[in-house]
Amino acid sequence: MKKIFSGLKKKLNRITVKSLVGTVALLVLFTAIVSIAGYRSFTNALMQQYAEDAFKTADVAAAMVDADDIPAYLFSGNTDLEYRLTRQQLRQVCDNSGAFFLYVICPDVTDYWHITFVYSTVSSQSGYTEFEFGYVRETTNEDYRTKYQMLYEGQSGQELVVRDRGYIPSDKHITAMVPLKGSDGATRAILCVQYQMSELDSVRMGFIYKVLLILIIVLILVILIQVFYLHRLLLKPIHTITQEASRFAAENEKAGEPLTHSIRNQDEIGILAGSVDRMEEQVEQYIENLTIATAEKERIQTELNLATSIQSSMLPDQFPAFPGREEFDLYAAMDPAREVGGDFYDYFLIDEDHLCMLIADVSGKGIPAALFMMGSMIILKNMAGTGKSPAQILFDANHAICENNKNDMFVSVWLGILEISTGTLTAANAGHEYPAVCHAGGSFEIFRDKHGLVLGAMPGVKFKDYEITLAPGSRIFVYTDGVPEATDNEKSMFGLDRLIEALNQQLNASPEQILTHVRSAVDRFVKEAEQFDDLTMLCLEYKGKTKV
Repeated sequence: MKKIFSGLKKKLNRITVKSLVGTVALLVLFTAIVSIAGYRSFTNALMQQYAEDAFKTADVAAAMVDADDIPAYLFSGNTDLEYRLTRQQLRQVCDNSGAFFLYVICPDVTDYWHITFVYSTVSSQSGYTEFEFGYVRETTNEDYRTKYQMLYEGQSGQELVVRDRGYIPSDKHITAMVPLKGSDGATRAILCVQYQMSELDSVRMGFIYKVLLILIIVLILVILIQVFYLHRLLLKPIHTITQEASRFAAENEKAGEPLTHSIRNQDEIGILAGSVDRMEEQVEQYIENLTIATAEKERIQTELNLATSIQSSMLPDQFPAFPGREEFDLYAAMDPAREVGGDFYDYFLIDEDHLCMLIADVSGKGIPAALFMMGSMIILKNMAGTGKSPAQILFDANHAICENNKNDMFVSVWLGILEISTGTLTAANAGHEYPAVCHAGGSFEIFRDKHGLVLGAMPGVKFKDYEITLAPGSRIFVYTDGVPEATDNEKSMFGLDRLIEALNQQLNASPEQILTHVRSAVDRFVKEAEQFDDLTMLCLEYKGKTKV
């Protein structure tokens, strides 16, 4: 018996067995750690993508609903043509976005335990039935009730409910909720978008099966390699390989005779010898490829620099913009996050008494966004030169962009036309950021104008004009989302509050000084964090007619 145990102990003490057991144990442990971390990261990333898609759909749908009309619908019914058109547009958004339920509700604000449906649309492929207008039901649970109250009372700008655990009578889903506010800033209703998460479960299970399969395959390969090759180590071939590796490291030239000609082992030594031969060939090829790649990189960089120059040349950058006009002062700047960007601005005189200004933000970044930006800029400028109102200009531009928008890109636009003699600014907003206005003797405030849908998202969308009367000394500041969404290393955003604070620190500054000060405030906030979006700003100071 002792001899049996002694023989077994010797076998277990062999380096081959120890290496095999250790390698398998480490591989199992490493796979378990990576699988758990990957499973959680994968789930979180997919969940975040669900939430982002839901909120994007909610923002698009919210732009279609006029919250000021909702109280009238609840009082007199939904026979209004505008109601039916809005419902049809919401149904299209629901189908096109992949959502399975999109609805607008008015909670009972006494306790938020009952909701009334104003709009109810479901995906044509969902199999669900839409709720009738005015249908009242109990709030689903305390989580929904709390979030309704937070949205209605202004404690939150958006909320998300995730229902994927415990008993759920319906399929697992998430619900993105945003408030619908009237022109007075009060919340009139809540728009909700639901996405099913059946894909999340199937993808997660697929991930687990793949990890287990890979683990089994790798374990089999490791055991085979250990059993058939590791115990056949030979010192002389290793010494030969070591000498060749040292020679190649010193001379950086491939050997005249490959190692496999002198080392004919059919085990790890032979594989290692062949690997060294291939390594020498690959390193030699790598050096050649590196030389070619370096030249190609320099060519691409040259083309990017040319694209940057072309894009910059399209944006007006001569200041003062109109030296002969003393009725106003204007300054603008665009700082792309990459060599080329998707933001743009423009300003030009339509005639002697009308100044057109616009600022826009194209979806995406890089070369595709830059190309779409240049096309959109040309279309908008051509449309603006026709003398139409801003809303009609955006309508015509949207029609032109949608006709050839094969890549489904879109652009948010703020466009204003200033009547120089009176100071009347007529503007329209296609899904862009709110402008900041400073009336003479006052301070900058966010002007929450009526948003339309972004250009390129859907043909036939109408936009609304609004007017702002500028007295001498008044200023208007417009910008792209890269300014308020500038992020520091802690993932905190610059935000509108800091933007307004920066604008109001130098109320008597010129437009150029205002832009410089805002950019400095953004840089101080983000510190060393990488710029992830284009930063574009435009500021106008209205001075009025010069007194003789």
